[in-house]
Amino acid sequence: MSGFDFDLFVIGGGSGGVRAARIAAGHGAKVAIAEEDRFGGTCVNRGCVPKKLMVYASRYPMEVASAAAFGWQASATGFDWNTLIGNKDVEIERLNGIYLRNVEASGVTVFASRATVVDPHTLQLADGRSVTARVILVAVGGHPDRGHDFPGRDLAITSDDLFHLPALPRRTLIVGGGYIAVEFAGILAGLGSDTTLLYRAEHLLRGFDDELRLALEDAYRQRGITLWPQARVARIDRAGAALTVTLEDGGTLEVDCVLLCTGRRPNVAGLGLEAAGVELDDKGAVRVDALSQSSVPSIYAVGDVTNRVNLTPAAIREGQAFADTVFGGKPTPVDHAVVPTAVFSTPELGTVGLTEAKAREHHPQLKVFRSSFRPMKASLSGGNERVVLKLLVDGADSDRIVGAHMLGEGAGELIQLLGVALTMRATKADFDRTLAVHPTVAEEWVTLRTAS
Repeated sequence: MSGFDFDLFVIGGGSGGVRAARIAAGHGAKVAIAEEDRFGGTCVNRGCVPKKLMVYASRYPMEVASAAAFGWQASATGFDWNTLIGNKDVEIERLNGIYLRNVEASGVTVFASRATVVDPHTLQLADGRSVTARVILVAVGGHPDRGHDFPGRDLAITSDDLFHLPALPRRTLIVGGGYIAVEFAGILAGLGSDTTLLYRAEHLLRGFDDELRLALEDAYRQRGITLWPQARVARIDRAGAALTVTLEDGGTLEVDCVLLCTGRRPNVAGLGLEAAGVELDDKGAVRVDALSQSSVPSIYAVGDVTNRVNLTPAAIREGQAFADTVFGGKPTPVDHAVVPTAVFSTPELGTVGLTEAKAREHHPQLKVFRSSFRPMKASLSGGNERVVLKLLVDGADSDRIVGAHMLGEGAGELIQLLGVALTMRATKADFDRTLAVHPTVAEEWVTLRTAS
């Protein structure tokens, strides 16, 4: 490392950056990391973790409503937003501390500061200090995109703001049809907010399997969530304590909160990357190769800032692979082909592999195994929820499972295990000879017999 202050300098203390720093230090590198906010990144502070805690909170009213059928006398007497937010903040603070302690315990030098790139080997900290590194890793994540501009857009909030609202909105309009919008619609509706979901497309969750998209829309309507497809906001006006939202087709609605969930953008503004010669795509994401190397040989990038697979586990895997490649002497490309993921709506949606539409493009002899049924729990509670399972199989000689999709309770947990099976290139015959666990929802995966 002759001539450099560090072997590796990581910009960003999120999941990907922290993993890369710790693994590189374990390989013997002298490592520094800079984080201007709190450690843990979007996932811990403004994403996965606080969102999942709120998902749990939003499901309690449904459990209370079902309790009487199982002999319990229970009632939801009131919900206190500030208690939830306060307890959430305590947990996030605890996780921040764990991230920081783990980094420091790995021997990594921590700079609680913003760092910008000056040239391929030089960085400047917010206090004016300059440091040099043989390798720079950009792991700065992304931020909410507020979507198209319109009068009154500043009256709306983003998902970052929602976690710190002083009170639960009585009426909420959520703009967007992706997984973030869908998840917050389920959360707010479950907590008692009158929720409307407005989106430009004909259906929710573009890129997910069409059959499950439609099933989730039906489930949301049954929960009382208003779906407003093929619409865009034209303006927002303050109307006393409320907001009047006017749509491009002239329709209006009055709400107390407008939540913009219209995607995310890489955090590259003011970072100095382009001046250093790093190529960015049209969305501002860092262009990288299979080993996460940018157009500048000494600068790498992982996580959401590359806009490859914008999921925390992907960032962690990319950070590990980067460190093993550059400092462990083991070139390790990350395979993004099989990515299990879940939408923490209520009901949950889990997916891995190809959608049916994509599978038919690649596998002309596709076999589709599906099941839709009322879960056992609903037989006493009288609920109208349904579970939808779908298994896609290459009908040619391989018999390989190329996609699995589920809508229903526990979908996120089950799809993780199915991700193992698809990664191992399991076949339908492998599933068929697996004994079922009865009575469970999961047994349906190994008892599907009739294909369409």
